[in-house]
Amino acid sequence: MQIGLHDAERDTMPKKIFPNFALMKISAFHKAQGDEVEWWNGLIDKKYDLVYSSSVFDFTPKNKYLPLDTIYGGTGYGLYGELPAEIDNMFPDYSIYPACDYAIGFLTRGCINDCSYCIVPRKEGVIRPYCCWQDIVRKDTNKLHLMDNNILACDYGVEQLRELSNTDYLIDLNQGMDITLLSDDICKIISEIKWDTYIRFSCDKEYQIPYFEKAVKMFNRHNIPKSKIFIYLLVQKDLGSAEFRLRALHDMCHSFSIYAQAERNSLLGVEPNDEQLEFAQRYVYGRSYKRKTWREYLAGLNHRF
Repeated sequence: MQIGLHDAERDTMPKKIFPNFALMKISAFHKAQGDEVEWWNGLIDKKYDLVYSSSVFDFTPKNKYLPLDTIYGGTGYGLYGELPAEIDNMFPDYSIYPACDYAIGFLTRGCINDCSYCIVPRKEGVIRPYCCWQDIVRKDTNKLHLMDNNILACDYGVEQLRELSNTDYLIDLNQGMDITLLSDDICKIISEIKWDTYIRFSCDKEYQIPYFEKAVKMFNRHNIPKSKIFIYLLVQKDLGSAEFRLRALHDMCHSFSIYAQAERNSLLGVEPNDEQLEFAQRYVYGRSYKRKTWREYLAGLNHRF
C-alpha cells in the first residue's frame, strides 16, 4: 500500500521541527506492515491508498487540496479520539523528522483539573499512567522531551520523574507543571534531574501567586537556579489579572523567564483581541514590563485599542 502523511502545521510553518507524535506512530505501523510511507504532496499526480492528515493547533487552516477520503485526526481538527491500540503501541518513526534529535512521549495522560480554556479533560479524561520512560527513550540520543499535561498530579508520574533523576537523560517537560502541587519532595527530584533547557510551570490564575512565593523558598532550599524557571502566563481578556500576575512574578524574582500566551480556542470561538496580542507579543515578549507598567506602556503608543 502507498501511504501519504500530511502534517497540517508544516503548510504554514515549512521549517517546523517539532514532530507530530501521531503521524510518527502511524508511519511506524504501516512500515511494519510492509507499506510504503511518504509525505503527501498535492503538487504531484499520485494515487495513495490512504492519506492521513494530523493537526495540533485549531488555528491552522485546513488544506483544501487533500483527497476527499483523507483520514483526519488531532485537536486542530476538533477530533479528540485516540489512535487504535495497535498503532498507539508502536514506537514512533523518527526518520520522518530527521531534524528531531530527541525522544518525545507521555508518561501520563489526562488531568485532574477542568479548566474552561483547556481541551485536555475532553480529549484525555482523568489523569492516569500511560507509559514508562524506558519505553520512550531512544538509543541514539540522551534527550527526552515529555508532553504530559499535569504530571505532578499523578503519583505514577512523580515516581517516573524520580527514576529519571537517577539517569543521565536530559529532560524537557514542555507543558507547564502545576505550581500548586509542588512540594519539598518534588523539588528534591527536580533539583536532581538533568534539564535540557528550562523547568516549566504555568501561572493562569491569581490564586497561584502565593504558591509561587512558597516555591521560591523551596527552590532556594534545593539550590534550583531561578534562572532555569520558565513560566507560561495565560493572558485572557482581563488584562488587569494578567498584569497582576506578571508584576507579582517579576517582583518576587527578576530571573524568571516569563512567556505570555494570549488565550485562543478557535473551536470554541475564543480569539484574542488586539489588546491581548499587544500585551503578550510586545509588552511581555519585548520585556517592556521590566521598565513600564501596562498603563505607562499604553500611554506611549501611537494608537488606542
